[in-house]
Amino acid sequence: TISSGFFVGNVFVVSLSVADLVVAVYPYPLILSAIFHNGWTMGNVHCQISGFLMGLSVIGSIFNITAIAINRYCYICHSLRYDKLFNLKNTCCYLCLTWILTVVAIVPNFFVGSLQYDPRIYSCTFAQTVSTSYTITVVVVHFIVPLSIVTFCYLRIWILVIQVKHRVRQDCKQKLRAADIRNFLTMFVVFVLFAVCWGPLNFIGLAVSINPSKVQPHIPEWLFVLSYFMAYFNSCLNAVIYGLLNQNFRKEYKRILLTLRTPRLLFIDVSKGGTEGMKSKPSPAVTNNNNQAEIHL
Repeated sequence: TISSGFFVGNVFVVSLSVADLVVAVYPYPLILSAIFHNGWTMGNVHCQISGFLMGLSVIGSIFNITAIAINRYCYICHSLRYDKLFNLKNTCCYLCLTWILTVVAIVPNFFVGSLQYDPRIYSCTFAQTVSTSYTITVVVVHFIVPLSIVTFCYLRIWILVIQVKHRVRQDCKQKLRAADIRNFLTMFVVFVLFAVCWGPLNFIGLAVSINPSKVQPHIPEWLFVLSYFMAYFNSCLNAVIYGLLNQNFRKEYKRILLTLRTPRLLFIDVSKGGTEGMKSKPSPAVTNNNNQAEIHL
C-alpha cells in the first residue's frame, strides 16, 4: 500500500533526524549553562544523563546511517527481493533493533565510568583516557565497523550506477530513475559529512588510547576542542543537506516559512491535503516502491 511504502521509505531518515535532535533537547542547553558559569554546576546525575543522551545521539546517528545504507543497497542492488526484505513488519523490527543496539552500546559506559565532565569542551562526554582497551573497542565498534559497512554498500551502488550508465551489462534491462539517484546521493553526502565531522575525534581517541603517555601531551588543546565541535556541528548539517539536495524537502521548507509568515495558509494546506492527498501518489524516491525502481539483476 501507499502508506506502508511511505513508512518503509522514510522511517530510517526520520529516525536519524530524531537522533540528531536528541542533543538539542537536553545536552546542548546544559553545555550552554556550563559555558555561562565557566564550569559544571548541575551535579553528577545531570552529567551522566547528558553524557548518555550525547552518546545516544552519536551512536544512534551512525547506526541509522548504516541502516539507511543497507536499505539503499537492497533497494538498488537487490530490487527483486527488496519488498520481501523491507516489508512493514521487517522494517519495524530493523528500526527497533537499531535503537536496541544503540542503547546496548552506551550502557557499558556506566560500568567503566567513562562519562565525565571535560572542562575543555564544557560538557559531560566520553573520556578517552579512562580505559585503553575500552576506547579502542568503542572506536572500532561504533565508528570503523559501521563506516566499513556503509562504504561497502555505497561502493556497490556506485558500481551499479556506472554499469547502468555505460550499459556494460547488455544482457539485463536495467533502469535507474533520476529520483533514485538523487535520493542515493543525498544520503551518501550525509554519510560523507558524518565521517568527516566525527573522523578527527575518533582517530585522536584511538591514538591516545594506544599510547596515552606519549600521544596525549603532543595533541594541542585547540585541535581536541576543534574536533569535538566539528562532531557537534554534524547534528546541524543533515537538515541543510536535505534542503540543498532533495526537492521534496525544499518544498516543505518553503511551505513552513510561508506558513510562519501567514499562518492561515496552514489551514488551507490541511483542507487541501484531505482531498488532494488521496489522489496523488508518492514519488518512488520517497516510498522506495520496488516496482517503480525498475532495476533487475
